[in-house]
Amino acid sequence: MSKVNYIDFHKTKVADYDAIVVGCGFTGATVAEQLANRGNKRVLIIEKRSHIGGNMYDETNKDGVLIHNYGPHIFHTSIPRVAGYIVNFSKMRPYEHRVKANWYGTYFPVPFNKTSMEIAFGKERANELIHKLIQKFGDEVKVTINELREQNDKDLSKLADFVYENVFLHYTMKQWGVTPEEVDPTVTARVPVFISRDDRYFQDTTQFMPIDGYTPLFENMLSSDNIDVALNIEAESVFGLHFEGPAQEDKLEYITVQYKKFDGPIIFTGPLDELFLWRFGRLPYRSLDFKFETKDEEYVLPCGTVNYTVNEDYTRITEFKHLTGQKCKNTTIMKEYSRDYEDVKNQIPYYAIINKKNNKLHAQYMNLVGGTHNFYAIGRLAEYKYYNMDQIIDRALSLSDELLEN
Repeated sequence: MSKVNYIDFHKTKVADYDAIVVGCGFTGATVAEQLANRGNKRVLIIEKRSHIGGNMYDETNKDGVLIHNYGPHIFHTSIPRVAGYIVNFSKMRPYEHRVKANWYGTYFPVPFNKTSMEIAFGKERANELIHKLIQKFGDEVKVTINELREQNDKDLSKLADFVYENVFLHYTMKQWGVTPEEVDPTVTARVPVFISRDDRYFQDTTQFMPIDGYTPLFENMLSSDNIDVALNIEAESVFGLHFEGPAQEDKLEYITVQYKKFDGPIIFTGPLDELFLWRFGRLPYRSLDFKFETKDEEYVLPCGTVNYTVNEDYTRITEFKHLTGQKCKNTTIMKEYSRDYEDVKNQIPYYAIINKKNNKLHAQYMNLVGGTHNFYAIGRLAEYKYYNMDQIIDRALSLSDELLEN
């Protein structure tokens, strides 16, 4: 096992470091690893939680089952650089994630595909729909609900309505805490029907899982002697923010740490509104609660994740052994509940609620850092966007290139 150099922040001299990274998920860990190993830079990582790995953190529970503490994370990418990068830190096992919807006790694949149609409508009726879909759109393609509704065909319109009602609507209401009227039409427009028997949730060219888990992968990423990690430290508690003037809109000019101006790169991956103490108001997020249950059975689900699209108050259940490939006589499942992000001390922000109003608010916070030469806001939280793991690693590698070139 690789050794991470954990330090006591209050006993270290920040002036000895070339860069500070806030947050130890894939964004922060990737930039830190690149600066340390490619650039021979001394890097200090500040992490508010008690562990590395961010939401990818996993561990073996008291029942001996390897679990993902913050929801399932499956590594998939079609970006060659990312695939080539991540295998430097862990051996991988091939894994193609499959998701089924629990439709009143009956399972069918998600995204909704040819097999799903046969289960929902019967083979004869499904064959008629499949024939029409192939004639209109071709085979092995994804078609959105809106595209189906735009066709002058009652059958395709009914198919779109079925998928909307039984796969998308109720699940989305639970996930985002909205009424049907509040469901963003642009989101609805992207809900697909897959004219295929490919029942994989992702179609990326590379799909795998770290054999030993994500936490050992992060330990390998952070094993450089040039990297120190300080846990249980919030950036807003140690950063001194100095602005160009007293007005609310005045930009950040520089940051002090331990009462001294820090001129090296500061890579910030947390929520910007929290760093600036919500001076323009809070950015809304959705948070998650998890309920773990261990069963004295080898498996209880037919696949890694089952979505509850028409019933139950939780959104989905994940069974980790499908993901990890672990062999043991018992199994642990996790029920996932979506909540409003209200308590910054006891909840975690998972999903930005992206709309014009919230994007405008985030832009106000981004404008504050426009006066600095060394502050980089990157990642899901800092950028108030949704990124898959591979996308954020790609962005972190690009930022590292930029910093090292400069």
